[in-house]
Amino acid sequence: MDGTQILVVVLVALLALVVGALAGAVWERRRAAHDGAGLPALQSRLASAEAQLAAASAERDLLARQNAALTSLDEQENTVLHALAPVAEKLGAVQRQVALLERDRVEQYGQIAQQLQAARESDAALLTTAHALTAALANNASRGTWGEVQLRRVVEAAGMLERVDFTEQVSANGEAGGVRPDLVVSLPGGKRIVVDSKVPLGAYLKAQEHAQDASPAGTALRERHLAEHAKALRAHVDALGSKKYWEAVGASPELVVCFLPAESFLAEALRTDAGLLDHAFARNVALASPATLMALLKGVAFGWRQELLTENARELFELSQQLYGRLGTMGGHVAKLGASLKTSVERYNSFVGTLESRVLPTARRIGALDPASADALPEVPPLESTPRVLSAGELLDEQQLRDSGLAGRRLSGGVEGLDGELRDSA
Repeated sequence: MDGTQILVVVLVALLALVVGALAGAVWERRRAAHDGAGLPALQSRLASAEAQLAAASAERDLLARQNAALTSLDEQENTVLHALAPVAEKLGAVQRQVALLERDRVEQYGQIAQQLQAARESDAALLTTAHALTAALANNASRGTWGEVQLRRVVEAAGMLERVDFTEQVSANGEAGGVRPDLVVSLPGGKRIVVDSKVPLGAYLKAQEHAQDASPAGTALRERHLAEHAKALRAHVDALGSKKYWEAVGASPELVVCFLPAESFLAEALRTDAGLLDHAFARNVALASPATLMALLKGVAFGWRQELLTENARELFELSQQLYGRLGTMGGHVAKLGASLKTSVERYNSFVGTLESRVLPTARRIGALDPASADALPEVPPLESTPRVLSAGELLDEQQLRDSGLAGRRLSGGVEGLDGELRDSA
């Protein structure tokens, strides 16, 4: 039961009290009319009843006004609630969306945590591998093996063939005390180029240990190690220049290629020591990174291909000369075969002529003696076709050329022209 219903019940009760009081007053007045002795008491009670009636009327008016105010307030509240219904629906949808977002956030947070854990484990494994690689490169034997492997990869990528265009770890003099380059690249014409891959990297590896240290002390320590790396590389260049590989190998330009297995090795050294390249060239040493050596070997491989093309062209020229001569020999045999066939035809025709002029007339005369038993003798026609005579100079031998007046045509128009074309193409 709400406030309005309670208020209505209270008003009804008050009206019942007022009506009862009025009825009592009327009854008392009628009784007073019949009984004049109790008039003062009756008047006093009537005045009290009138006062109570006035108070009840005032209270009824007050309750009526309050009821009207409450009714108006309830209507206003209903209007506001009706107007706020779409907002309530929107708020409910937003609350549901927030709940979905919260659930997705929890799931994504779990996935991110897993990925971060995997990344942490991967970084730890990478760090372990990097430390192992650094420890391996700190060993001179391992570093030399790695340099040779890098050198082989560059050579294979350039298209050089093993034991044909280059030779690994050869002794220049074949003696115990002879110099031993890492690679000797063979050039067309019997020439060779020496490549060495033994490069000092200890200081560079120490500098990389401080690469992530951005503090002034770490930067200064890294720069000091890089300066030591450039100094060690300069000393290695001096040592290579003093060995004079080109004199020991022979048929080689006065130059030795110093191969650095990574681009950064040379870049950091040149950044620290800008005059390192000029110093190396002055001592007949060429500093080569993988990209530079790749370009050099690509040029050598192209030279080898051109050399093979020249050799193939020379062999093709020799084979063409042989084929041309053999065509002449074969033409002579064909001409002799044609002459033999012509002689056979002439002899056959002579035989047919003798048969028709000498033998068949006598046989016909013998057959005329007994016409009943004699059969007609067949006719034997002569051969009119003769073999075609060769006229191409390429298919005639020297005697036939002299006899036909075509001597010199074969060599002047055939092989010599082919020789000129091959020379032009080479």
